[in-house]
Formats: sequence, C-alpha cells, structure tokens
Amino acid sequence: MLSPIERLNKVFNRETVDRPPCICPGGMMNMVTTELIEEVGIKFPEAHMNAEMMADLAAAVYEKGCFENYGVPFCMTIEAEDFGAKVDMGTNIYEPHVVEYIIDSVKEWEKIPKIQFQQGRGKTVIDAIKLLKAKGSDVPIIGNLTGPISTASSIMEPVVFYKELRKSNTAAHEFMNFVTEELILFAKKQIEAGADIIAISDPSGTGEILGPKLFEEFAVKYINRIIDAVHQENIGTIVHICGGMKKVYPEANKIRANVLSFDSIVSMKEARENLSDRLLMGNVSTYAIEFGEPQKIAELTQKCVKDGVNIISPACGLGMKSSLKNVKSMIESLTKGDAVIDA
Repeated sequence: MLSPIERLNKVFNRETVDRPPCICPGGMMNMVTTELIEEVGIKFPEAHMNAEMMADLAAAVYEKGCFENYGVPFCMTIEAEDFGAKVDMGTNIYEPHVVEYIIDSVKEWEKIPKIQFQQGRGKTVIDAIKLLKAKGSDVPIIGNLTGPISTASSIMEPVVFYKELRKSNTAAHEFMNFVTEELILFAKKQIEAGADIIAISDPSGTGEILGPKLFEEFAVKYINRIIDAVHQENIGTIVHICGGMKKVYPEANKIRANVLSFDSIVSMKEARENLSDRLLMGNVSTYAIEFGEPQKIAELTQKCVKDGVNIISPACGLGMKSSLKNVKSMIESLTKGDAVIDA
C-alpha cells in the first residue's frame, strides 16, 4: 500500500497509482474547520500566529482522516500583512482578511517594505513547516503562496489595481516584479524548512476579471516566474486559478506548474478536453461540502475521477462550518474503490 507522499509523488511523476490522492493544500485552500478546531482544542485565531499550534492543527487534519497532506498556513493574508497591510485575524468561524491597504497606486510600490522572514507570520509558517518535517516523511508537506495578482490586489484597492494594469502599465510591471521576487524568497524559505510541494493560489488573477491579454501578460507571466524558481529547487508546484476558464484555456496551458487546479464553476470534463496532457486537481464543490450530505459529496468525488481528475481536492477553501463527516466523505469514497488510475 502506498504512503500518502508516495502516492502524490507518483502522480506528479505521471506514474500509475492505486487511486487519486485526496489533498487540500492550505493557504487560500484552507482545510481547517470549526469542528476540527473544537475537537482538538487548538484555538483560532491563535493558531495563525503560533508555529506549534499551526503545526499541530495541520497535523490533526491528516490524523483525523480529512486529507492526505499537511498544509500551512490557513489563510491568504501572510504576504499582504508582511508587506504592511493591516489584517483582521478572524475567529474560529471566519478566516483572516485585509482591512487596510498600504499603497493607493502601483506607482507607490517602492513604499512597500520587504518581507521580514525573521519575524511575523512569515516566520511562523516557516517554523511550522520545520515542526511538521520533524514528524516524519510519509505525509507530504505543502507550503503555500498567495499568487502575485492576489497579493498585489491585497496591498492596494483591487479596482484601482486592475485599472492601473492598463493605465500605468510600466509601473504595474515594476510593482508585480517586486511582489514576485518577494514571493520567490518566501517559497524558497518554505522549501528550506521542509516543504515538499509549493501551491500557488491566485483567486484574484482570473481570466474573467483580467481578460485573456492581461491574464497572460500579468497572471501567467509572474506565476511562471515563481514556478521556474521553485522547480530549480526540484520541488513540484500546484497552481489554483478561480473563475471560469472558457476564454483562457490556451493561456492557462502556458502556466508551467506540475498541476493545475480550478474551482467548481469549471467543468473538469471540459478542462480535461482543453488541457488533455495536464495533471488536474479538484474540484469538489465546497458549497456541497458545507451544506450537503456525505453521499452527495461522495458522488461529486467519483464524478471528478470519471472526468479525468488526477488529484481530488475541494474546489476552493473549505467553509469553516463544514462538518467533519462531510469533509471525510471525499477520501472515504476513494478508499472504498480499488481501480488503478493512470496519471
């Protein structure tokens, strides 16, 4: 029987596996729920700021049979906060979110401080990965980055940011270059700490918002720069893009990640038809996981397998009120079967 890391590595290497892995990377795709927090007695928001609590909670996700990986952090505000934005740390019901930006225009990007990995929540994530690494090597550790578009639009007003991609194109690229280089440093720090895979989630960098031209010019370009830097460290990558993909499949296919992940609005059958040779991850509806019944979630999981998904995962981050029985129904539906899956 394959260990979780062996199974996931085989998929990344396009080798035959007994069944698809079932993971939830962390970051934007937070896998922690209120019920889990209460069951293991680790508090939010404290776990966002304490490496030991963060590691213990990430480990509990695996130990309670929810997913086959460790993943930290549990939000997508780490980079924005370390860049100087103010963050509401949330509760055990809702996740941290940005409440105050640091700049008003892309032209002000030089005012942004660099990420300080010796302190703050960036250091918390790095230390949590080190603690998870010490637990052993059977469970893959997924480190996370907020994608460059989403990070940039978390440190200034998003509507202004999107307008200035066209109006102040040169400054926008300078801003994105700065953000991307800092994200690369954060990725490398996570890899040094022991991350086996880096997941990049860029929910604000959608083709629907940007359109095909800007999606390629800004989202694809800067995500690929991060991917190339991570791949130089011999570490695999997952990229999650939100929104519909119909208009940007050709551009999305230029993203050089090992695995592409989409949210529930995307038909994975359609994605497979348009991205025939790519490894795909997803995309069990998080609405169904929070509000549906285990049998329905199991059916959605099996539909993903039928549609050609290589790695099963929730479509986006779990709703904090999702029940553990619903979350576990994904992996339970996979372990009941014994079909061999070709990656």
